Amino acid sequence: MQSGQATIQDKALDADYAAMTLQERLAYVSKGRKNPVFTTSLGIEDQVLTAALAAAAPHVRIVTLETGRLFEETVALIAETEERYGIEIERFRPDEAKLAEYVEQYGMNGFYESVEARHACCGVRKLEPLARTLDGADLWITGLRRGQSGNRSNAPFVEFDASRGLVKANPLADWDIEAIRTYVDKHTVPVNPLHARGFPSIGCEPCTRAIKPGEDERAGRWWWENDQKRECGLHVPETAEQSSHAAQ
Repeated sequence: MQSGQATIQDKALDADYAAMTLQERLAYVSKGRKNPVFTTSLGIEDQVLTAALAAAAPHVRIVTLETGRLFEETVALIAETEERYGIEIERFRPDEAKLAEYVEQYGMNGFYESVEARHACCGVRKLEPLARTLDGADLWITGLRRGQSGNRSNAPFVEFDASRGLVKANPLADWDIEAIRTYVDKHTVPVNPLHARGFPSIGCEPCTRAIKPGEDERAGRWWWENDQKRECGLHVPETAEQSSHAAQ
């Protein structure tokens, strides 16, 4: 598990993960890591992981990208979660100078005008802070699930993120939304009230809407764009030239 890319992506090891409980997965994947990091968006999946990490792997750093455009409900949930589990959620914010450059070039809400402008906004508010978040990390834990969208349907439990040079773990890859909700109810995990209002996936406020019946869980993100594979670039590269496996 601690060696290289080939070992991490071994199918037998993937089968081992499938047989583990969530807490066993977290304890196993984080064992021996010097700087493991879990990035949370405070969505329902990430709240499940936060609860499980507090019990199974409290040495894992829990961080969030405080973009400056989050819903009030999301910001309030950060403090509620910290108090509930006796933890500290580290906040990483956009670089003020880069943000000012973006606003000067595109305007505060320029992301509605073009895909280029939207990618630039995500770059300033998410990707650059994420790079700082993962600087020096040797494990990145995420809440990716295969059922979130077709674009994530092949997400592995564990992979090597070559672009960032670290191991990336998706412990909830095989969980469906009903399993997530069952865990939340059983363990009384605090969740964002926006989920009950039709927001299964919650990002920045101006870029997120409630979904319509029959839409996938991430259809409310950047809804004005036509590309059904739209992402911000945190987990799925924006350029086709990057490998398809890394895009999972």
